[in-house]
Amino acid sequence: MKISLPHAPYIASKISIDLLNSGYATFSKGIDSIKECAQELIEEDLEKEKALEQRVEDILEENEDEMEFMQVDRRSMFWMIKKKIAKEHGVILSYEDRFSNLAHMILDKLWEKDLMDYSVTENIMKNVIYGSIEGYIQSFEDIEQTVIDKISNMKKRLIPGTDEYNARFERLYREELQKKGMF
Repeated sequence: MKISLPHAPYIASKISIDLLNSGYATFSKGIDSIKECAQELIEEDLEKEKALEQRVEDILEENEDEMEFMQVDRRSMFWMIKKKIAKEHGVILSYEDRFSNLAHMILDKLWEKDLMDYSVTENIMKNVIYGSIEGYIQSFEDIEQTVIDKISNMKKRLIPGTDEYNARFERLYREELQKKGMF
């Protein structure tokens, strides 16, 4: 599953909680510093993908006439171009590889900033971080559906996309994350 920028704080929170609960790590500057560091790296990764996708859109726009003439499917062309230029933008397209790389980067940064010490191998710690990312992704769809169901069962009907709906969704989403120990 592709994650987006609004997911970054939740994933970072899950990572910091899972590291704390792993029993392998000690935090030198508290859980918030772990969360901030992880969130920063997640957001940087997502911004790189966003820049890649913008570059792909620019290329498609530049070649719109040719694509129309050749009757090329825009969506297929988007993915072909994205695959071709992903490496030069530093984006890993395989989510498994990408999350593994991100877990390694987070662990390295936590160590470099002296925010955390651990008593097991680096690979075990990387697996805790990777498991946090995967765990969040697996839970996301269930939590989202639970929140949508709660909103639709309220007496007051809220219209999706409105500020009131979005605020309510965000509050209920955080509550569901807290219930699952992810925030």
